[in-house]
Amino acid sequence: MKKVILSALIAILVVSCSTLKVTYDFDKTAQFATYKTYAFTPEALALNIEELNRKRLIAATENELSLKGFTKSETPDVFIDLKLTGENKQTATATSTGGYYGGRYGWGGGYGGGTTTVNYDSYVEGTLFIEMVDAAKSQIVWQGRGVATLNPDASAQKRESNINNAVKMIFAKYPPQIK
Repeated sequence: MKKVILSALIAILVVSCSTLKVTYDFDKTAQFATYKTYAFTPEALALNIEELNRKRLIAATENELSLKGFTKSETPDVFIDLKLTGENKQTATATSTGGYYGGRYGWGGGYGGGTTTVNYDSYVEGTLFIEMVDAAKSQIVWQGRGVATLNPDASAQKRESNINNAVKMIFAKYPPQIK
């Protein structure tokens, strides 16, 4: 069941990237200008999701790191870790019809039957974490997070597009502006 949820998750495949909420955090003491090389953690390379989606996620991350000036290395400055979580959520909408009605000025009133209908909508909210771990200190120095409603029925092309856009949006604020 967990693998099914994680596979649906990577269908990160968010309904639309405009609904992706991105946040990030970082260590203000980290020397981001000195980070030039990276390698993925063994956990990231073995992420428990469908293999094709794992490859898409790693490729999208490698592409963004390349655009940020990073190169892959056996002796990296930072390790890149990827994590996915999913949470089943539900919304409820109540609609009431009919109900009390009355005559003029409150006199001669009567009651008409009313009903309330409650509609439930279930969905999965997925979160992708991309973490940078300083290799020398073994400490997280940067973490980007994207949260969105997932679409498990996305086509292969849409999944790839959504993964690329999600990773791009997560890395948009890297390197952080230290004030």
